[in-house]
Amino acid sequence: MSKIAMAAILALGLLVGILILQEVGRRLGERHLARDPESARAGTGVVEGAVFALVGLLIAFTFSGAASRFDQRRDLIVQETNAIGTAYLRLDLLPGDARSALQEDFRRYIDARLDAYRQLPDIQAALAGLTKATALQNRIWTQVVSAGQRPDAAPDAIKLLLPALNDMIDITTTRTLAAQMHPPLGIYLMLVALALASALLAGYSMAGGRSRNWLHMVVFAVVMAMTVYIIIDIEFPRLGMIRVDAFDQALVELRATMT
Repeated sequence: MSKIAMAAILALGLLVGILILQEVGRRLGERHLARDPESARAGTGVVEGAVFALVGLLIAFTFSGAASRFDQRRDLIVQETNAIGTAYLRLDLLPGDARSALQEDFRRYIDARLDAYRQLPDIQAALAGLTKATALQNRIWTQVVSAGQRPDAAPDAIKLLLPALNDMIDITTTRTLAAQMHPPLGIYLMLVALALASALLAGYSMAGGRSRNWLHMVVFAVVMAMTVYIIIDIEFPRLGMIRVDAFDQALVELRATMT
């Protein structure tokens, strides 16, 4: 089961759980009011305020972190495009026969990188694509070192090409690690636990009315569930609704120029 499917199930379960706990809190509040109406709400405002403030703080923290990592992943796609483009242009420093072979390898390399990310959410297929791209990296590096040492190569070919290739290779590791960078599971569990606790307290504060305020109960549950789902969706920008796929167009356009 994909992480986004799990997030949808979690959000649905949270929605139902919040509705149930609001009803439980309301009944507890009504029971307490019937038994001791004068002190039933004494001090509850302080506790409710503290819990809701903590929920808001945790939501802001997780959402801000997810949005920051989302932007970072988009920026890394642009950085990789620039690194590949720079290395490709510097192939002109090599002899003609070596340059042609390397240009073909660069085209295959970009295709492999694009295909790997298009395979998601099939993790195994994506890893196979990344492995193919890594093999092409090694092949390109070896060929550049060999071609750059030839007497008919430009004098500074090695000095200019190897740093560019190094940047091109390094950015792939950075992108892979960035895709695996997420908050600890405990953060999400705490967020869910606090959302359920706040639902219980919200239900308790609704006690005393003649009828249930379904509008407030449903809206509160829906907003909390959707917030948790969106946060998780942003954390996995190639699996859900919010995606970074559009930025792959930069690599596609670079590939189109390599004719």
